[in-house]
Amino acid sequence: MMMPSDHSDTSDEALAVQLECLRQMTPHERLRRACAWSGQVRRMAFDAIRRRHPEYSEDDVRLRFIELTYGKALADEVRDWQRESGRE
Repeated sequence: MMMPSDHSDTSDEALAVQLECLRQMTPHERLRRACAWSGQVRRMAFDAIRRRHPEYSEDDVRLRFIELTYGKALADEVRDWQRESGRE
């Protein structure tokens, strides 16, 4: 039984169609689709960071993504690693 989401802009009917399409996919197809969606969301996030901070280098964009997604502590560790390894 499907539970409607209070946070979704997708109608219950559309959700039912989407779920049925997913159920008909092989595990390999579902994994491939999930990876594609993940990559698309990551690209959209990077594009949003670039729009908000046009002055950022690509390294800055990646570090900001890490900070927003995984936290400041990890982003700081990556920055430290870059400095130590001369990748700054």
